[in-house]
Amino acid sequence: MPIDKTYLGIFLSLLGAIWLRLFAWPPLLLPFNPDWVLLVIIYWCLAAPDRFGIGLAWLIGLLVDATTGRLLGQHAFIYALIAYPCVRFHTRLRIFPLNHQLTFVLLFLLLAQFLTFWIEALRGKTLLTWEYWLPSLTGTLAWPFVLAVCRTLRQRYLTLP
Repeated sequence: MPIDKTYLGIFLSLLGAIWLRLFAWPPLLLPFNPDWVLLVIIYWCLAAPDRFGIGLAWLIGLLVDATTGRLLGQHAFIYALIAYPCVRFHTRLRIFPLNHQLTFVLLFLLLAQFLTFWIEALRGKTLLTWEYWLPSLTGTLAWPFVLAVCRTLRQRYLTLP
């Protein structure tokens, strides 16, 4: 049975994002490392909501939880929660100019950071410094790069109706 090319672009982008998340960054750059997986999930929920939705975001979150050693379900919950407005309002969000998209991406990343902090606080880990919020800022700055790479993969591998 041949591999369905439709999901190959999604798979490759998620594989790259998980690799960037697990990459051994130097300690100096570690506070700047954004949630690459969430950025890719946001893209695919906006670009192809019929092929990538809340359920797949939840499954990817479970995979991230298992590979990073976090509380099982933590990223699954956050990714599914962020994926919902992306899928629900994809027709509105994807027609915005880049500066408006950057605003929404920043809000989604800040929400993910806040939810992560909230879950960690429930577990008794409440250390919060100003560096905690840096991945949201760098993720917003990385959005045009993620947009370009995923758009290229979508044009090459996806045949959208």
